[in-house]
Amino acid sequence: MKQQTTLLLLTLCAIGISGCSSTAKQTSISADKARQLAQQHIIIDTHIDVPYRLHKDWEDVSVATKRGEFDYPRARQGGLNAPFMSIYIPASYERTGGGYQLANQLIDSMEALVGRAPGKFAMAHSTADVMSQFGSGKISLALGMENGTPIEGKLENLQHFYDRGIRYITLSHSESNHIADSSYDLRRRWHGLSPFGKELVVAMNNIGMMIDISHVSDQAFYQTVEISKVPVIASHSSLRSYTPGFERNMDDAMIKALAKNGGVVQINFGSSFVTQMANQYGALRKAAAKQAGVADDEAFELQFRKQNPYPFATLDTVLDHIDHVVKLVGIDYVGIGSDYDGVGDSLPIGLKDVASYPNLIEGLLKRGYNEADIEKILSGNLLRVWREVEAYAAKQKA
Repeated sequence: MKQQTTLLLLTLCAIGISGCSSTAKQTSISADKARQLAQQHIIIDTHIDVPYRLHKDWEDVSVATKRGEFDYPRARQGGLNAPFMSIYIPASYERTGGGYQLANQLIDSMEALVGRAPGKFAMAHSTADVMSQFGSGKISLALGMENGTPIEGKLENLQHFYDRGIRYITLSHSESNHIADSSYDLRRRWHGLSPFGKELVVAMNNIGMMIDISHVSDQAFYQTVEISKVPVIASHSSLRSYTPGFERNMDDAMIKALAKNGGVVQINFGSSFVTQMANQYGALRKAAAKQAGVADDEAFELQFRKQNPYPFATLDTVLDHIDHVVKLVGIDYVGIGSDYDGVGDSLPIGLKDVASYPNLIEGLLKRGYNEADIEKILSGNLLRVWREVEAYAAKQKA
């Protein structure tokens, strides 16, 4: 619809009909420029939940799909070159076991995708892989493990998953595990990192695996950046200043500490991560169910949504988060961690799937970001961190 409107305005301009304006011309230029930049530069999104999506509800993402936010045609349209596919392990596996098995199965599924469509996908185990595959028409699939449960307290498992291509580990998820306390878990068993978690941070530095502090408690975050000899990442987190009290996001002091460490916060697109209204929506629904004396089940959720439409965020809201990081610590410490296929139907207006990155770029252009700055946000900052992690590990091995 947006492209159709732009084309109509350009037609009016071309034939001299009133209604054409300089604003329309500028809009067209910025949209065209955004699409051009999306194709010219590497786009790294550090958190896309395709593996677990396909594990639960398989589709062939090498062609257009009816469900989900990722497939090859849409990724190519949006300019996405190097998504980190999330090897997501639900927190319950810490209690039940089986996380090691599931992680290997999910990695297998990404390797199988490459095997089925070798002209469209390739695995990416290093920054060199990403760079060499750029421009080939292939999407480089990097891997990040969301939840360190599959490590099972064994450093040999860290080596195993490194050998299988995992290049970051989110230390914990929605519950505390044997590595670190979770931001969502009121039980702060370790008051940050466990003794093994502290050992694991050092081992991850030495092996060349990025450390992801999304999901961990504040104490675990500060202990991690104190121990780590290399920059860390927040693979899919947004800012607490827009969602007060939501520990899953990062506050300004944490962002400053992350920048001092040299790390990068990859902004999560989910509406509940970027606006207070959406963040509190679930709590309001639960309170309404309790007041009505009914179960907060799927039927009630549907009824509640009809009466209280979900307050979707917008593209501008996400841009506000990027602006905030840049104003606080500079352009070198922010990137993209959309959480596509991981936040349900809560994605913002204008950023609904992997075809939407040009919309983000257009918004950045309109806010005055130059091409060099935009390139840093799209991939440059994350590549810098990844290279530093690789270089440190190479020195340790030497």
